[in-house]
Amino acid sequence: MKSAQKIKLGISIGDLNGIGGEIILKTFDDSRMLDFCTPIIFASVKTLSFLKKHFDLSINLQGIEKVSEAIDGKVNVINVWKENVVINFGAEDPESGKYAFKSLQAATKALKDDEIDVLVTAPINKNTIQSEEFKFPGHTDYLARELQGDSLMFMITDNLKVGLLTDHVPLKDIAQIISPELIEKKITTIQKTLQQDFRISKPKIAVLGINPHSGDHGLIGQEDETILKPTIQKLKDKGYLVFGPYAADSFFGSKNHENFDAIIASYHDQGLIPFKTLSFGEGVNFTAGLKKVRTSPDHGTAFEIAGKNCANINSFKEAVFKAIEIFKTRKEYKKLTKDPLRKQSKKI
Repeated sequence: MKSAQKIKLGISIGDLNGIGGEIILKTFDDSRMLDFCTPIIFASVKTLSFLKKHFDLSINLQGIEKVSEAIDGKVNVINVWKENVVINFGAEDPESGKYAFKSLQAATKALKDDEIDVLVTAPINKNTIQSEEFKFPGHTDYLARELQGDSLMFMITDNLKVGLLTDHVPLKDIAQIISPELIEKKITTIQKTLQQDFRISKPKIAVLGINPHSGDHGLIGQEDETILKPTIQKLKDKGYLVFGPYAADSFFGSKNHENFDAIIASYHDQGLIPFKTLSFGEGVNFTAGLKKVRTSPDHGTAFEIAGKNCANINSFKEAVFKAIEIFKTRKEYKKLTKDPLRKQSKKI
């Protein structure tokens, strides 16, 4: 009997001067990881061989020219470039950003073309990657354009899931950007994601207020009263189990987050400060709302420790596991929704 083909897991290298290469190679230096997927790194054998030697790893790299050549049980490397690249650990260099984009672009195309099943992205430097081809505040917005979806930054662990109404947006612009339409779109995305990707049929979702103390009935800003509350009520009337707005300052400290399947924060730091405080090094950044699965670790390039052989691989490894798990769960969900009788027959 032919064994099931492993999930093809594409990996973009991130900024070469950061810790991306280190955490990727150290993750797959453990050969047990190859039992779960077939990794395909979009970079170059020359570059990764340099990193392998620098970090004194025993990992075997399989150079390939196209995804179809990938071999199960091997760490495959697509040669996106073949020239020698100088790596200056910890340096913020546009040259390194150029190669980060080459890797991301090639990996994203493979994902769009169904050559790989999921994508895990190593951290980029949002400054050095900027170019005529990449004018985005981060991975999420770029992938939303390329994969044509309503993307949502969703930070996840097994016990905590935090989504954002706005992500890489200046603080001064947040109140103007948050609208009833945006709130409804983001909460709808989270609802669908929890159902299809996490097997939660009737998710409970908490919404954090825009202003301190959720505006204190309008004393500290009107947005919670005039925008958030009416939209939350509208969604409740549609059958959503959505609650709030809650004052953000005490929500996590009081452990109220444990009563919900997901929390949606109004802006980046309101959601990510508590998330990273509670789960740093174990959390995963999942781009919800896309037809394809993309995850990444919950940290950046960590230039300050790049090349020092001390980067923690836990978050990247979790990103690999979550990508595989979400892909399988979504596949099963699609089968069940296409054939509801299949679900009933299992109970007979």
